Amino acid sequence: MEIVVRAVIVFVFLWIVTRIVGRATLGELSTFELILFITMGDLVQQAVTQQDYSITSAILAVGTFTLLTIVLAWINARFRKARVVTHGVPVVVVLDGEPLVRSMRTERLSPEDLFAAARTQGIERISDVKMAVLEANGQLSFFTSDGSSDGGSEKPEAG
Repeated sequence: MEIVVRAVIVFVFLWIVTRIVGRATLGELSTFELILFITMGDLVQQAVTQQDYSITSAILAVGTFTLLTIVLAWINARFRKARVVTHGVPVVVVLDGEPLVRSMRTERLSPEDLFAAARTQGIERISDVKMAVLEANGQLSFFTSDGSSDGGSEKPEAG
């Protein structure tokens, strides 16, 4: 039972860490961040199983993480307000060709990352962007004045 409690605590801690890290970081990991997250897996294993290398401990720990992931997915599908808490909301980072610096700073999105994402979508100038949205999954969606877009239909929260 202790392993299950430890797994729940570590699962909640990891969820908090990924929320703190920020969606811009999760959209595309740097080499250092990838190494950090891989290393974190080994550290988590030690915290959860407390040096118990038995098959039973491994099954309990992985099973608890799996069950919590399924429960979280069910809650997100069932309750829209829970999704806002667990995944966040889309945030407008460019409006009428002007980057919203305060929103970008809050989301820890650098201008360079914004410009690079725009270039990958074939956008030459930010002034051509009617609206850019940092999605909850860390991706950027751009809506240009010519009517082409790369986004969904749900209205994002204005910065």
